[in-house]
Amino acid sequence: MKTLKQLLGEKPRAPLSVAPDDSVFSALELMAKHDIGAVLVMRDGQLAGIFSERDYARKVILLGKSSKETAIREIMTEKVLYALPEQTTDQAMALMTEKHIRHLPVLDAGKHVIGMVSIGDLVKETISQQAFLIKQLEQYIAS
Repeated sequence: MKTLKQLLGEKPRAPLSVAPDDSVFSALELMAKHDIGAVLVMRDGQLAGIFSERDYARKVILLGKSSKETAIREIMTEKVLYALPEQTTDQAMALMTEKHIRHLPVLDAGKHVIGMVSIGDLVKETISQQAFLIKQLEQYIAS
């Protein structure tokens, strides 16, 4: 079973981020350009929050706000759940399932962001682990 640090080592890029004063529209443009569902909100190199498609749907669209005139700080999720790099993919998936979240920042002991995993990343890893185990069992049975 992989740790989050190992999984992040396989990801092609660092997590994308926006500033609290950026507009919701600019964050949405960034998310669309990179085909992602959430971005970290960073202030002075520290995690200040997270902004997701869910935040947009519930806090902008449903409230009739304008994405071009609303700042990220007004609607971001400030109380961000996070994981540590030594936690396993299974532990991260359990946390995300329990808390009904789809994106999980990974912070080191000094609370610095080292990456972010999505539920999709964790599902892909679980499927990969299961496929490997099935292949091993098939080879064991065949021998």
